Amino acid sequence: QVQLVESGGGLVQAGGSLRLSCAASGRTVSNYAMGWFRQAPGKEREFVAAINWSGGFTTYANSVKGRFTISRDNAKNTVYLQMNSLKPEDTAVYYCAADLSGAGAVVAGRGDYWGQGTQVTVSS
Repeated sequence: QVQLVESGGGLVQAGGSLRLSCAASGRTVSNYAMGWFRQAPGKEREFVAAINWSGGFTTYANSVKGRFTISRDNAKNTVYLQMNSLKPEDTAVYYCAADLSGAGAVVAGRGDYWGQGTQVTVSS
């Protein structure tokens, strides 16, 4: 019903920047909270950032606070993750998610819809 496709991943040196995009199709996600998660090799999937339906509320994992920024453009049905000052420990597959219940559900790790992920590799 809702399809999410991540893009913008790649290889970057430590200290560099990337912007990830998550494009939704099938229906508008203007009423959905959105979020980003990541899973590094050998580790569990972890919460990265979330944004409410209007973009007026955002929250971040402590590990990325001050370096990453989540934003959305509801006219384009797209959510973004701007990643600055990247570190090797940021290397992971990054996934986006959408949940109609709200940002609290996303922070808790729930999502009505999930993308397939995009690889981010940060070299030292």
